[in-house]
Amino acid sequence: MSNRIGLLDLEKHFAFYGAYHSNPINIIIHTLLVWPNVFATLVFLYSTPPILDPSQLGSFKSLTFDGVLRFDIGFTLTVIYAIFYICLEKKSGVLAALLCFSCWIGSSFLAARLGHSLTLKCLASETFMIVCLDIMWSFQDSLFRKTSKFNVGVASQLLCWTGQFLGHGLFEKRAPALLDNLVQAFLMGPFFVLLEVLQTVFEYEPYSGFKARVDSKIESEIKEWREKKQQKKKIT
Repeated sequence: MSNRIGLLDLEKHFAFYGAYHSNPINIIIHTLLVWPNVFATLVFLYSTPPILDPSQLGSFKSLTFDGVLRFDIGFTLTVIYAIFYICLEKKSGVLAALLCFSCWIGSSFLAARLGHSLTLKCLASETFMIVCLDIMWSFQDSLFRKTSKFNVGVASQLLCWTGQFLGHGLFEKRAPALLDNLVQAFLMGPFFVLLEVLQTVFEYEPYSGFKARVDSKIESEIKEWREKKQQKKKIT
């Protein structure tokens, strides 16, 4: 049983996010798109200037693979997420941290090697992706023209976020969690889908009784939300 409170209360975080993701199809959509969204965000953030110049690393510069791995905003966020997940729950938190750093490393190599023509070929494979490209091209005379990494990051973000919003609108019938608590939603999203997969596939629980306690809280929060929704309908 968890005795943690506040920021590290896993039950509270999981129940909050779970109350917005109770529909099986919406859960599947988020499982497929949340981690790719993390990857796309890191590709996007690769366009930001590095916090530490690789030349200042001295003999450790070789560890950056000739500057491909950069200590930028993306790396900083990766570290924050990894530490937060490990503090929430050690076993699954370590796995989540490894996934975070894998996304950072993979996105860094992709962003470093990504060319403009390759971006177009990759993104134009689907009709919806073409629409995303049209949106991007409309900003070509502004800051968005800066790099192809920025463009592919924006396009991927559009795809992932659109899919998740459709999941909420068509299946969950409830607005996304980020509209109520932006920070909590962004922090818990990747960890929620990972833990959901671990529970579903391996019947994993951070501790005995975790799933039952969280499910009870989720049902309670959903019931409260539905009651408030009905009250609003009566007023209008």
